[in-house]
Amino acid sequence: MTFSHVCLAFMAWACLLTSAQAAEVSVAVAANFAAPMQKIAAAFEQDTGHKVSLSVGSTGRFYAQIKNGAPFQVLLAADDETPAKLEKEGAALKGSRLTYAVGRLVLWSQQAGLVDDKGEVLKSERFDKLAMADPKLAPYGLAAMETLTQLGLLDKLKPKFVQGENIAQTFQFVSTQNTQLGFVALSQVQSEGKITQGSAWVVPAHLHTPIRQDAIILNKGKDVPAAAALLQYLRSERARAIIRAHGYEL
Repeated sequence: MTFSHVCLAFMAWACLLTSAQAAEVSVAVAANFAAPMQKIAAAFEQDTGHKVSLSVGSTGRFYAQIKNGAPFQVLLAADDETPAKLEKEGAALKGSRLTYAVGRLVLWSQQAGLVDDKGEVLKSERFDKLAMADPKLAPYGLAAMETLTQLGLLDKLKPKFVQGENIAQTFQFVSTQNTQLGFVALSQVQSEGKITQGSAWVVPAHLHTPIRQDAIILNKGKDVPAAAALLQYLRSERARAIIRAHGYEL
């Protein structure tokens, strides 16, 4: 066998080995983290050869679906309570939980100049609708309620509430200007450290419970190498750079 034939045989063997090792992982990802996760998934596929199938929605909905046997292998939640609960209930791999990001809440408007840098617009009569995610399903919605409570504005503004099922729907309400204002995730309106459009007030972290976002391997991902590889990849500098660029803390 010539040297060229040996090289070709080795390359064929390497391709077969890579194909055998590569796998697809099914990931349920909280709506607020959809944009950075799409970038992380692309980088992960490029670096490892594994494939990622993403489903985007509210953490509360995902919890119910997982308990009812949904085929997700990894959960990237918008809180730390849901993964901990799944782990305690035996629905996830014990010891696999990690905090991949800490989210920031922002009051945002599509209209330039409407939101000031201290959130004083909330005390004004310059809007008639205020969007937020369902606090029973979405941690960002709960953080919004806590913020308004701390500001003493909850009862006054309740008649103006427009509730989205998750943070993605809430963002849609504001981006289409069906509501003038809304509490959304900073990651949805920031890129490379700058607000990309409209006007915004980044809510001070002391006004609500920290939005610690945890990931965990679910039971259906226990024996899937790509699931463990993805959680390990979230710790990589390439993934962390993407997370930071979208307004999350680490």
